[in-house]
Amino acid sequence: MKKLDEIMELMADEMADFKTSILKLQLISKQLFDLSIPISTEAMEKNLNTFLEKQEAKNQLKDDTLKSIDKKLEHAMIIPNYMLVIFGILGILMLGLLGYFGVSCKAAKEEKFGVFQIMTKSENNRYQEYFSEKPEIMNDYCEWLEEKK
Repeated sequence: MKKLDEIMELMADEMADFKTSILKLQLISKQLFDLSIPISTEAMEKNLNTFLEKQEAKNQLKDDTLKSIDKKLEHAMIIPNYMLVIFGILGILMLGLLGYFGVSCKAAKEEKFGVFQIMTKSENNRYQEYFSEKPEIMNDYCEWLEEKK
């Protein structure tokens, strides 16, 4: 009987342990049902959509920046305006100086030609005086000139 009591006692202990194990399993099972992982891809789609919206906003910002750079490049000039103005002023100045020196050179030539004419007239007048004083030399000179022609 003693053995039977021991077996019964062991059985009662085993039953109590079994009962506590079942209670633990029920608690874990309940937690599993509460923790349920959704089978649908709704959460993943939601995260993906937010990422795509952020990515689209970044792409739009990049596109706007590139468009503004394109507009600036379309209106950009290889040579700045102030350089064109400086070259224009220098060109006008050079043309003015060239004209001035051309006119002054022409005036100097005309002055030299005038002085030459005055000298030749004065020499001709002297020749005329000399030939009027000595007509025989003038006749010889005229004959000499006709022979040269």
